[in-house]
Amino acid sequence: MNSSPTASPGPLDGVTVLDLTRVLSGPYCTMMLADMGARVVKIEHPQRGDDTRAWGPPFVNGESGYFLSVNRNKESVTIDFKTADGRRLLDALIDRADVLVENFRPGTLARQGLGYADLSATHPRLIYTSVSGFGQTGPRREEPGYDAVVQAEGGLMSITGDADGPGYRLGVAIADITAGMFAAYGTSVALFARRESGQGQHVDVALLDSVAALLTYQAGIHFATGEAPKRMGNRHPTITPYETFTAADGDFVLAVGNDALWKKFCDVAGLESIVADPRFATNRARVTAYDELRPLLEELFRTRPRTAWIDELKAAGIPCGAVRDVGQVLGDPQLAAREMVAELDHAVAGAIRVLGVPAKLSATPGQVKTPPPALGQHTDAVLEELLGIDQAERTRLRAAGAI
Repeated sequence: MNSSPTASPGPLDGVTVLDLTRVLSGPYCTMMLADMGARVVKIEHPQRGDDTRAWGPPFVNGESGYFLSVNRNKESVTIDFKTADGRRLLDALIDRADVLVENFRPGTLARQGLGYADLSATHPRLIYTSVSGFGQTGPRREEPGYDAVVQAEGGLMSITGDADGPGYRLGVAIADITAGMFAAYGTSVALFARRESGQGQHVDVALLDSVAALLTYQAGIHFATGEAPKRMGNRHPTITPYETFTAADGDFVLAVGNDALWKKFCDVAGLESIVADPRFATNRARVTAYDELRPLLEELFRTRPRTAWIDELKAAGIPCGAVRDVGQVLGDPQLAAREMVAELDHAVAGAIRVLGVPAKLSATPGQVKTPPPALGQHTDAVLEELLGIDQAERTRLRAAGAI
């Protein structure tokens, strides 16, 4: 079990991040920064902590599985910064931070004198990253941002699901996660820019913008045609065959991405008689003749087990794969080889597993170093190390409810 930092510094080593975020979008951003070596000090309310500490089941010895999934490599410090003492502590920590990340509704921190305009005046080198539902500007800036709402309003649900059924949200909170990724990207770029300018800046990331950015070729279809793309189930709108099929014992995905692969596929599948058929000879023709081709392939694939099809198709270099559940994925030897599942010793939950770092850097790799913190686990250590506050004063602050 790995429960202590390793000696190898990451690319963000020496960067201190003050994390005022909760739930998912902000914590995902700060987790990415922490994975790459930043010191992330997570500020939580002394009694409640991050909202997700109460989300479940499942819980592991009282610790939320949800919280554990996105808060590794961080230190938890409990401060009620609505109290006078707590605000002084927060201000002192801001003095020592390179980055502040928050995901409150726009205007919330500004009303407390903690907005970007306030802090940049006295901390010109500070990178101030805001994640919100609709951004810091625009007519909808004050609306709350919830992942399911943004998946709906951002167009994802209109293109997800069966053609004749309702729209579906994705099985993960993709709007939150994508916004967190863009926030980490924006923060890293702002830190890079500061090396030249010496100046911090405001990084403004919206869930709606992030989801809109995912639309890519679906947006391209709309721009080209003026029409809104429709739900197509697992079918690809511009490539055929590129979707899910049912074999004799389970589902798999076939991805014939070009005409050369189509010829190879026909050889493997025993479809030599149609490989040159004008209806199917090119991808453009196959997309047009989808309703004729799909029944032929459905009937064919049901004649053999899924593994038989996948083995033969992969041997011929044709992209395909089984539709697997989460447990099957996390047990894949490929993920183990890529260090995408890490084991840690948590102070309360005991032995836990978390996902690894997907971006592999050859010289300064990110690492899963420490487990997600228990609530307030690092309050004393951080206040003493960064602010020089002794035990007697910490006892007073705790009794006053500031920490």
